[in-house]
Amino acid sequence: MTWAMVFPGQGSQSQGMLTAYAGLPEVRATFAEASEILGQDLWQLVQEGPEEQLNATVNTQPVMLAAGVGLYRAWCERRSQRPDWLAGHSLGEYTALVAAGSLSFDAALQLTRYRATIMQEAVPVGSGAMAAILGLADEAVVAACEDAAQGDVVEAVNFNSPGQVVIAGQRQAVERAIDSARARGAKRAVLLPLSVPSHCRLMKPAAQKLEAYLDSIDFLPPKIPVIHNAAVEQAQDVYAIRHALVTQLYRPVRWVETIRKLAQLGCVEVVECGPGKVLTPLVRRIEGTLTGISLADTEALDSVAFSHP
Repeated sequence: MTWAMVFPGQGSQSQGMLTAYAGLPEVRATFAEASEILGQDLWQLVQEGPEEQLNATVNTQPVMLAAGVGLYRAWCERRSQRPDWLAGHSLGEYTALVAAGSLSFDAALQLTRYRATIMQEAVPVGSGAMAAILGLADEAVVAACEDAAQGDVVEAVNFNSPGQVVIAGQRQAVERAIDSARARGAKRAVLLPLSVPSHCRLMKPAAQKLEAYLDSIDFLPPKIPVIHNAAVEQAQDVYAIRHALVTQLYRPVRWVETIRKLAQLGCVEVVECGPGKVLTPLVRRIEGTLTGISLADTEALDSVAFSHP
């Protein structure tokens, strides 16, 4: 059986989310390691908050990385099956590279914290925004953004599933695009509690800084192939991996195409490795031939039974 493991990104975090995995020594050890590297008690932050600090981009990114890596380590300790393919939604791509053996956990932690910092610096707090548009075709969302731009930046940036697209840009332009999407028949169009407009061209200054920073990071060829967000392809060498991470900052997350690509590659099961169940419901919605499985708690980790052994 061919199967894939995918890792969630920013937006899947919540206070207390690791309670479901508190009994897994690999998760606790991973957070202890991360806390020592960053000089901050990440476990306490996740378990006790405050929520405003947990949701701050500079904290959310390393927290989600640690959660995904810890759970993957727990999987590898308990299960003999290894994924044939890996992918991650936005930030989750970094977790996938750690799981693939391409990027060390230490380097990934410091990299994601740096990434979060330069993303926030690229757009002043309050001037950027993101919004979810539901129940509208991709083409209509793109058209709504084009109509609403009026010289500002607003773009479709996350193609998460058919009828679920996230837009990002300058706040006033995003608000105009919400109105335009509603006028075009969107079932819902709402601002998201995010201050950094990820994956749009406002992130190009951050991408330039990230490109320079990545030159100091040692990557290895992945032991498990990773499908990258921006190109929906496997990077063929370490230089291509660096390029994929740079372009991902200012280009859309093509998640629909990523899941379909996994199906084309022969995958029949897609396992979500991380807290929550954000990605699993999207799998069947995107590609009916695939089965989505969520490792939402310790019980799920131990009881996963593949339908195509």
